[in-house]
Amino acid sequence: MKKKVVALGLTAGLMMSPVLASEAFGASNVSEKVNFNSQMGTPQFISGQLTKASSKAPETVVFDYLTDKQKTFKFKGDSKLSFKVVDKQKDDLGYTYLRIQQVYKGTPVYGAVLTAHVNKEGVLTALSGAPAANLDEKQNLKQTKKLTKKEAVSSAEKDLVKAVGSQPDYEYAPKSESVIYVKDGEAHYAYLVNYNFLAPEPGNWNYFVDAVTGDILAKVNEIHEAGKGAGKPGGGGGAAGGTDTVGSGKGVLGDTKSLNTYLSSSTYYLQDRTRGNGIFTYDGSNRTRLPGSLWADSDNVFNASYDAAAVDAHYYAGTTYDYYKNTHNRNSYDGNGAALKSTVHYGRNYNNAFWNGQQMVYGDGDGSTFISLSGGLDVIAHELTHAVTDTTADLIYQNESGAINESMSDIFGTLVEYDANNNPDWEIGEDIYTPNKSGDALRSMSDPAKYGDPDHYSVRYTGTQDNGGVHINSGIGNKAAYLLSQGGTHYGVKVTGIGTAKTGKIYYRALTQYLTPSSNYSQLRSAAVQAATDLYGAGSAEVASVNAAYNAVGVN
Repeated sequence: MKKKVVALGLTAGLMMSPVLASEAFGASNVSEKVNFNSQMGTPQFISGQLTKASSKAPETVVFDYLTDKQKTFKFKGDSKLSFKVVDKQKDDLGYTYLRIQQVYKGTPVYGAVLTAHVNKEGVLTALSGAPAANLDEKQNLKQTKKLTKKEAVSSAEKDLVKAVGSQPDYEYAPKSESVIYVKDGEAHYAYLVNYNFLAPEPGNWNYFVDAVTGDILAKVNEIHEAGKGAGKPGGGGGAAGGTDTVGSGKGVLGDTKSLNTYLSSSTYYLQDRTRGNGIFTYDGSNRTRLPGSLWADSDNVFNASYDAAAVDAHYYAGTTYDYYKNTHNRNSYDGNGAALKSTVHYGRNYNNAFWNGQQMVYGDGDGSTFISLSGGLDVIAHELTHAVTDTTADLIYQNESGAINESMSDIFGTLVEYDANNNPDWEIGEDIYTPNKSGDALRSMSDPAKYGDPDHYSVRYTGTQDNGGVHINSGIGNKAAYLLSQGGTHYGVKVTGIGTAKTGKIYYRALTQYLTPSSNYSQLRSAAVQAATDLYGAGSAEVASVNAAYNAVGVN
């Protein structure tokens, strides 16, 4: 998938340690709560009554505020020349929220995205995200590009081949776009080059190539996997000219499920036309090509052992769709009814599941480490939440923002289990992990340390493995969410639980309206507090519990 130009420089990771401050902020109407990003030197979350009531358009309110605060945000001139609205929506609380991309002389600044909230009275109530500072002073931006997009693709491809061991078989032609990329405080004209492939191993690599020198500034694999460690256009359409039917089938764990299917030319397909633009389940036939063939059956009873992985993938995709639609009024992962495509029997003995930017993919496991990964509802909801994240906050899949990305998928994977009353617990992947060993899981949200993951910010992982610890450091966010929902005392801090329903509402609002691609844990705390404030009021017990939960895991 071609990533939107909305994630902050990859070096801004776990060592950021932002500082929270509450202070009068310039000539404001009232006091404002300001969370500063100590590395960027600019605010990363501001909340309060930031402007006076106004009848102006929300965009105008925001741009006027930014222009007035340009010294604080470290840019010069009219804010309309430095920022561009890329999305505008109105929510059911009456807020208009905008996503705003920073640009420099028309070129998007990779990672510099803000979200802004304007209430019904025309008051700016929150601004989230840290823009890149003082771009007009960066010497590298005074240089002229020397590489073409084509040359950037070729240059990065040489490094990619070395990294994966052979020439990749691309799902689509590599794509390149111009960005401003900030690394170690210096800004560069760069090309963002995306390579999406399945062989020799699944990859959705983003490379950043200096447009002046040709140097590779950074690279990251954006494949979102269930554990540590895009379909081709065409060939993946559904059956046509038939009728909707209801069949049944046995899942991976032997339980029988009702399935929405489609009858066409005397054949029943795993094609559900009752949800959004459809749910489609494909057979990968143990190969590494996507999407495979649409699952077909002669009698609408999917009880064969080979059917089990497809039965669960199809049914649980519908369960996850229903959770987002019925609980959050979200029509599929993109909010616009996007078709949900799943491929099972991917590869041979493949011990993982992933979202590749366009669809879900599930391995069968090797029978020892995993059984078919589609047999876990929390696994499927986890993967589909990556898709929700891709189309909202777009959290970059590396370091601290990547850990939040993974945590959000674990949180909603668990909340979907609770919503469906599907043997819910606070373990991740327990249904499909190590079938010959009971009582274990991939991760634990209630006790991350049980599997070696940190449960407090002070003991976070700071190495480079696992994309900078995206699955490891998700334990910090997972523990906070568990405490918020269920309550408990952790590191001497007592948290009063508010239940799964309210926890889901707070995190959904934080993810879809307040988090930005470069968000760190401090910004997540601010986002969750603001979401709870919007929903329940500033002095509410829910806001108090959010603050206590993040105190308990050491996030300021």
